[in-house]
Amino acid sequence: MSRYRTPLSRARGLGAAGHGAGHWISERVSALALVPLTLWAVWATIHLATLTRDGAILWLMEPVNAVLLVLTFLVGFWHMHSGLRVVIEDYLETILTRSAALVANLFICVLAGGLAIFSILKIAFGGAL
Repeated sequence: MSRYRTPLSRARGLGAAGHGAGHWISERVSALALVPLTLWAVWATIHLATLTRDGAILWLMEPVNAVLLVLTFLVGFWHMHSGLRVVIEDYLETILTRSAALVANLFICVLAGGLAIFSILKIAFGGAL
């Protein structure tokens, strides 16, 4: 494998682009974390469908449920941001369009994730009663 690399890349220890492994690992770790969180979220959705509004609020006020729901949204929006970032970087050619799309991706993911997590925490700490 190393015989195909240039002397400069061997000296620097970089791959073809010099970056990207961190993003790749981040996507795989977040995808792996989403497996049990998604299974829990499906179970929770089925359970919540049988409850009234007040029952759902009481369910969400339990610390384990609130923490798992916050983690599901946090990891889900992080994974979405990472995946869309790769798509934007791969398929948008002009620098201005790519930069605008990357900024919009970041702002939308942070805003939507922040609103979701704020809503969960507001209910969990008794602000919805």
